[in-house]
Amino acid sequence: MAHTAVILAAGKGVRMKSNLPKVVHKAAGKPLVAHVADAVRVAGIEDIIIVVGHGREEVQKVFAGDQVKFVTQEQQLGTGHALQQAEGMVDPGNTVLVLAGDIPLLRPSTLKVLLDYHQKQQAQATVLTTHLQEPTGYGRVLRDQNGGFLRIVEEKDASPEEKNITEINSGIYCFNAGSVFRVLHQLQPANAQGEYYLTDVLEILKGEGHRVEVMSAAEPEEIHGVNDRIQLAQAEKILRRRKNHQLMRDGVTLVEPDSIIIDSDVTIGRDTVLMPFTLIQGKTVIGEGCEIGPWTNINDSIIGNRVIIESSRVKEAEIGDDCIIGPYAYLRPGAFLHNKVKVGDFVEVKQSQIGEGSKIPHLSYVGDALVGKEVNIGAGTITCNYDGQHKHQTILEDYAFIGSNTNLVAPVRIGESSVTGAGSTITRDVPAQSLAVERADQRIVPWKKKKHDH
Repeated sequence: MAHTAVILAAGKGVRMKSNLPKVVHKAAGKPLVAHVADAVRVAGIEDIIIVVGHGREEVQKVFAGDQVKFVTQEQQLGTGHALQQAEGMVDPGNTVLVLAGDIPLLRPSTLKVLLDYHQKQQAQATVLTTHLQEPTGYGRVLRDQNGGFLRIVEEKDASPEEKNITEINSGIYCFNAGSVFRVLHQLQPANAQGEYYLTDVLEILKGEGHRVEVMSAAEPEEIHGVNDRIQLAQAEKILRRRKNHQLMRDGVTLVEPDSIIIDSDVTIGRDTVLMPFTLIQGKTVIGEGCEIGPWTNINDSIIGNRVIIESSRVKEAEIGDDCIIGPYAYLRPGAFLHNKVKVGDFVEVKQSQIGEGSKIPHLSYVGDALVGKEVNIGAGTITCNYDGQHKHQTILEDYAFIGSNTNLVAPVRIGESSVTGAGSTITRDVPAQSLAVERADQRIVPWKKKKHDH
């Protein structure tokens, strides 16, 4: 049977105290609702509908270029009302999986088990539950004398005895699509909130004699929603722990893992070692056999094999194999390092290609440059790429040697195997196999230092 997932993401999330809708807040580098959508996809469902409302444009931005579909809930009148908005987009013969957009800890494996159970039981509805020692805030699952589903009572509608029940509703359901949408039209908001509860559908289907199942399979942490920034931090901590454990199981060494922060979408090859206090963000890809850190921050970058990066900042850059970076280097967006490049201490590279085997050992700025292979850029060299209005390119051809404290005033080209004298300001092109020197003559003046009275 075909499956459709409907993710409910229309609420504001008042307790977040934010101008943004709750579900776009990030945990482990990814919006909450994106975690949920990814879990659904890995569980095998490609047909995804997201119910949006408050801040819908921000939610839609999260999925820019993605294949998800959107439907708007203009008034937030409860979960039943939210699902009803998707009716025209779901094939009545499908199984529909319904879940909230603020549960980033949900595992795909749990969803797979739920879908399989629902299908094997030939149920019209199945609700996923778990047991909590402290169930306050959640709807309680009431069972009949035979242990079957009876009904779900929300916290605000529950009696004192019902509040003592520890089995709670996760808010995750499987339905036969035709059945659920038929019953949704019968719902009445007869509750403390004046809302249309999706849980009432279960009770109606049960009353009609249809099979309604309960599956208690979720680990309690999986169904914890994020309602405020404290819960956001708690979810983030769990996601990061899971990521670190997964990487270590896959052959990555984390030295003092509690100090290392890695986003969910980062990929790292085996035998790479991450040193303490390292932060790796975004969609960064790191190869095998690297040593990263300590005190290193990398985001949205591609890093080859056997790369060493020590105490440096790497932002939207690409680094080839066998490169050595740092300490205290800054690779900015558009930095592209070929294999065997060295970028040393207090070097900044931006929007530049650095050819194979080239070296920028220390105290230099290289911006908007095209650097050939086996080029040596001496300490204190800068590309003067900005004239106050426009950026200009510097080209250093293969085997060039740039003396210390050279100013390269762009646009300028240094030819193959040419040399600039230390302390020169180069404003004109230098032909191949030449020496360019620009200095004032040194003068020596007799000088007698005055003695100061103490």
